[in-house]
Amino acid sequence: MRFAIVGSGAVGGYFGAKLVQAGHEITFLARGEHLEALRQRGLEIRGPAGDVRVPVRAESDPARVGPVDVVMLAVKTYDIAGALPTVKTLLAGGDKAVVLTLQNGVDSPDEVASAVGREAVLGGSAYISVAITAPGVLTQTGMHHRITFGEFFGDTPRISPRVSALRDTLAGAGIHTDAVPDARVSLWDKLVFLAPFAGLTGATRLPIGLLRTCPPALDTYTAAASEIIRVAASEGVTVARNPESLVQELQGLPPQMRASLLVDLEQGKRLEVEALMGSVVRRGRAAGVPTPVMATLYGLLAPQASGRPR
Repeated sequence: MRFAIVGSGAVGGYFGAKLVQAGHEITFLARGEHLEALRQRGLEIRGPAGDVRVPVRAESDPARVGPVDVVMLAVKTYDIAGALPTVKTLLAGGDKAVVLTLQNGVDSPDEVASAVGREAVLGGSAYISVAITAPGVLTQTGMHHRITFGEFFGDTPRISPRVSALRDTLAGAGIHTDAVPDARVSLWDKLVFLAPFAGLTGATRLPIGLLRTCPPALDTYTAAASEIIRVAASEGVTVARNPESLVQELQGLPPQMRASLLVDLEQGKRLEVEALMGSVVRRGRAAGVPTPVMATLYGLLAPQASGRPR
């Protein structure tokens, strides 16, 4: 398959490199020092499985890429609007091309569909711990990596043929892949864990090991998760996780683990507050579902959503 990776940072870079190694035709859309590093030295991945350098094709202009089968959209949620013209250009070459969204939260498929149409959009979630540590260099912590994806719009009683074909391609590249009939469920399922985790670690500036030993903090986490479950239900989505199972998941995390939102906060970067907390609050308000805990976390973090000047 021919792929274009829009958002060739940590997540897009890692999965794109796996596809390159499997022999697929991949073009990374990038800019600045990262673009130059990709062109001159390729993409280096460092991690517990060993270090590897992968020669890649990198472009800044989507018009130079040509038609593709799949656009893997791996930008942060706050960069989607700026990436949509690139996505539209990449899709112009074929009526069967698809966009696989890999953002946190549940908003990105609708946002992308507003520009390219629902038929072109697949919704996905990425599970991986990886970061850009230098231009052209990614560092992975832990061996776990997975993409869960499926149809997001329309009637979804079973896994569609195009989802099945893409699953086989990703799995053939050594990417742990789960294909699902209805991606809305998997996106909400990730959000119900991530949003309270990001909100609580971000608001307290503490790792999960300290928070999970504090009963009031755990109560806050479970109350926030329960609000998200009710908001999802108001939109016809039944979340697989429940507050009790989520607490068990927290107990199994490394004690020093922090949400990426807290890491971004400490580094003065922009925060995905709107996609993680703001979306839940707005959707709850529209459905008449109270979300006081999520609204409190949103209010605490929203003033820092734009980052701080260096």
